[in-house]
Amino acid sequence: MSKLSLDRILQSQGFGTRKYCRALIEDGDVAVNGAVVDNYKATFDTGNLVLTVFDEDWRYREHVYLALYKPADYECSRKPSHHPGVLTLLPEQFEWRDVQPVGRLDHDTTGLLLMSDDGPFIHAQSSPKRHVPKVYQATTAEPVTQALVDELLAGVQLHDEPAPLKALSCVQRGEHQLEIVLEQGKYHQVKRMLAAAGNHCSALHRSQIGGLTLESLGLEEGEWCFLEPEQLALLVP
Repeated sequence: MSKLSLDRILQSQGFGTRKYCRALIEDGDVAVNGAVVDNYKATFDTGNLVLTVFDEDWRYREHVYLALYKPADYECSRKPSHHPGVLTLLPEQFEWRDVQPVGRLDHDTTGLLLMSDDGPFIHAQSSPKRHVPKVYQATTAEPVTQALVDELLAGVQLHDEPAPLKALSCVQRGEHQLEIVLEQGKYHQVKRMLAAAGNHCSALHRSQIGGLTLESLGLEEGEWCFLEPEQLALLVP
């Protein structure tokens, strides 16, 4: 907990430049814990602080940790090239806060995506050394066979990997459906493993990271939510 001037608080929360934040305050558009404050030099303890900006409440957060239900045809990049970026699905203030995706999902892959402005958190969650299991539902072009399941569990060799990569778990869920659990997080890993095993991935969805499931968050496609400490604890392997 720290004590900061109101303009610094607003800027830290992604509401714009210091100059813009001062104008918001002086125009009476900002309330702190329910009371309008028009003096940008006023200082407040940030612990349990709730800001109201343009009649919308925002709890002060030193860092933000978000979960997004990523739809298809969005890129996990701050500088997308062929499709809209996932940041366009979030309020503008998160771009000011330099929120970034934790790892990446292909533009055509849907499901659970973590996002944050906490650099060490992003690095830790993206590191292959963490061995955080991730659960995917893959739709295959060709019918699933037991031989395919066995090969994915035993490990398949990708051309740029020194050793075969294998699934932690692989269960057939339908004629063209597989549930695959991985912990490595290599580039296009599910798609490349299926191709190496003689099939093809026609659709891919990530439903779980660690112990955090998309279902438990209750999000619809394109929706996001803050992650609280008890949810972040589920990401620890």
